[in-house]
Amino acid sequence: MFSSFMVNTWITGSIVAVIAGVVGFFVVLRGAAFVADAVPQGAFAGAAGASLLGISTLIGLAAFALIGALGIGYLSRRSRRDVATALVLAMMLGLGALFLSFTTEYSQEIFALLFGQPIGVSASEVWPVAGLGLLCVLAIALLYRPLLLTSLSPESGAARGISLSRVELAFLVVVAVATSMTLPVVGALLIFSLMIGPPAAARSLTSKPHAAIGLSVVLALATVWISVAAAFQTNWPIGFFVGVGGAVCYAAGRAITWWRVSRARPATA
Repeated sequence: MFSSFMVNTWITGSIVAVIAGVVGFFVVLRGAAFVADAVPQGAFAGAAGASLLGISTLIGLAAFALIGALGIGYLSRRSRRDVATALVLAMMLGLGALFLSFTTEYSQEIFALLFGQPIGVSASEVWPVAGLGLLCVLAIALLYRPLLLTSLSPESGAARGISLSRVELAFLVVVAVATSMTLPVVGALLIFSLMIGPPAAARSLTSKPHAAIGLSVVLALATVWISVAAAFQTNWPIGFFVGVGGAVCYAAGRAITWWRVSRARPATA
C-alpha cells in the first residue's frame, strides 16, 4: 500500500481531494450538484473520442469539460439551469455513445475513466494534475468574494454591480478544470460524490465559510485516503469507496447537526 509505486497515487489523490473540497464547497453553496454530476459525465465523451483518435485522453477530457461548462452557462441565460444542464448532458452522452460504437475492442483506459484507477499513477500524470489543481485554487481565490456574495445573496451581488452571469460562467469553467484533473483518479460516475458529500457535511457543521472550506478539504482527504487504501486491498473500483464515503460524510454531518439541535432544545425551553 505504501510501496514506491504507490507514492504518485497518494500524491495525486491528495491533490484531487483538496480541489474537490474547495470547489465542492461552492458547488453545494450554489446548489449546483446537478452541474457537478453532468460535467464529468459529459467530459467522458471527450475521453472516449480522444481514445478513438489515439491521443491523450486528458486532452479530450479538458476539451469536453470546457465545452460542457460553457454550453451550460450559455443556455442557462435563456432557460432554467437544470434544463440547460440536462440538455448539454444528453447531447454529450450521445456523442460518447457514438464514439464508443466505433471502438472494436474493450479499452481498460475507458473503464478506468468511468470508475477510477488509483493504482500505478505515473509521474507524468502528477504534474498536470498539480498544475490544474493550482490553477483551480488561484481561480477560487480571485473569485472568492464575488462568488461567495452571489451564492448567498444574488440580489445583493447584482446591486453591487457584480455580473451574475460572468461569475457563474467563471465558476463553471473552474468546475470543468477540476473535473479534468480528478476524472483519471476517481472516475466520471462518482467524482460528483467527492464534490458533494464532504462539502455538504462541512456546510451542515459550520456556517463560517473559511471553516467550512477547511473542514470540507479535511473530510475529502480522509475519504480519498480511505478509498485508495480500500481499493488497493480489495481491488475494487475506487469510485465505489468514494461514493460510499461521500454518503457517509453527509449522513454523519446531518446526524451531528440533529444531535446538536436536539441537545439545544431543552436549554432554550
